Amino acid sequence: MQFTKMHGCGNDYVYVDCTKTMIENADKLAIKVSDRHFGIGSDGLILIASSDVADFQMIMYNADGSRGEMCGNGIRCVGKFVYDKGLTTKKNITVETLGGIKTLELHTEDDKVKSVRVDMGSPEFTAKKIPVISDEEKMMCKDIEVNGETYNVDCISMGNPHCVVRMEEDVRELELEKIGPNFENHKLFPNKINTEFINILDKGRVRMRVWERGSGETLACGTGACAVAVSCIVNGLVSSPVDVELIGGYLTIEYNQNEDVVYMSGPAEIVFEGEIDV
Repeated sequence: MQFTKMHGCGNDYVYVDCTKTMIENADKLAIKVSDRHFGIGSDGLILIASSDVADFQMIMYNADGSRGEMCGNGIRCVGKFVYDKGLTTKKNITVETLGGIKTLELHTEDDKVKSVRVDMGSPEFTAKKIPVISDEEKMMCKDIEVNGETYNVDCISMGNPHCVVRMEEDVRELELEKIGPNFENHKLFPNKINTEFINILDKGRVRMRVWERGSGETLACGTGACAVAVSCIVNGLVSSPVDVELIGGYLTIEYNQNEDVVYMSGPAEIVFEGEIDV
């Protein structure tokens, strides 16, 4: 199987062109290729397929083989993949995902995609649609107990579920491998949850670390950065656009509350290409 390893701000996936032939047992393959010791090494597997409703389809699997609805860093790399490899000549494309159809604006240099601006759609605040098990209509600025500790959180869906946790302590010092799984598997989140722990640096910058369901801590999460920006903008803590500082780099997020649309801009890079026996 031919593959391309790509990353957006260090959030890395193995990409396979399935526009002509779909691979079988993709969930098991995702586990194999994601292993950083015995496989290629990645946060998951993304298949690029044909679509009846968009230019392309993104089929995403996490490192544990579970399906993911949407990945902001992953979809930017889809844009680079299809343009750089000649699957399209368009610089504005649509991509079908389980989180809806996303529109990508490709920015090129020397006829190669360097960055991508993605229309991420509207955030979802309704608890039961995220989903969160709660009697509240929205889970914004609500206290929840996790492993004996109380955290104030905002829960938002950006095509997949997110829990944003504002922290007083420096998130760089958190033992995320101990805290993250308690959020991911909390009884409030029937489909599990992606959790972002944040520090607000100023009106235009937020620092973030993320624990992704099914993958653990990753260097970046595009939908997570969008959820963080929306949370902070809605609560009047930052202005749009806001730069979200991740371990792997920066993403710029715009949120126009009147239009209720989120835009994410950031890089997309090819790491290497190869062939693996599946």
